[in-house]
Amino acid sequence: MPSPFPTSLAVSDAITHYRQLHELTVDELAYVLLMLGHPISADALAEMERCARPVTVDDLVAIAYVLDTTPAVLLSHIPIDMPEPEGPFATGLPSDVDPTELRAWIEGKTTLDRESRVRWWEERAGRLRVRSAHHEEQLQGAYAELRELGDLAVQEASAPPVQRLRWRIQDGEHALSQSEVALALTEHRLDNLREGA
Repeated sequence: MPSPFPTSLAVSDAITHYRQLHELTVDELAYVLLMLGHPISADALAEMERCARPVTVDDLVAIAYVLDTTPAVLLSHIPIDMPEPEGPFATGLPSDVDPTELRAWIEGKTTLDRESRVRWWEERAGRLRVRSAHHEEQLQGAYAELRELGDLAVQEASAPPVQRLRWRIQDGEHALSQSEVALALTEHRLDNLREGA
């Protein structure tokens, strides 16, 4: 049974994304690959990007090198407009492996046995707790600066230093919110993994 999220689609989208990011045409990418000794025609590259031609491991390595990324990034790329898959990201993987865990596995940072997965998610949760605490500390500092300005902050609301402080607070609130959401999702994933043991 084919994967509901075909890896080939992710790789095809990744090649297009990183090629465009480097402002290369398909012809230019083909030329650079030829100069590096791994010729792939522009037509073949276009077929790879349309998911009409398979990408070999050798192709993946060469293309990743030219596009200044890694094979792991190309393999674990998730297209922005791709709906959340209901099954595994690739055939044969546990259905609850997410893109960050997939990339860590591809890069050899974890294995996919239950114990290693729990440990990996625990470490991720720990890093997110530290990040949340850092954002909270930075935000409290910015709030304190604003309180110290008192009425001056209201009177000089359009002054560049006051605006920069308000932007810092806005950015800090957003960063804290994002890290708290990421932590909550991570802890939920961790709980599910532990319950499944």
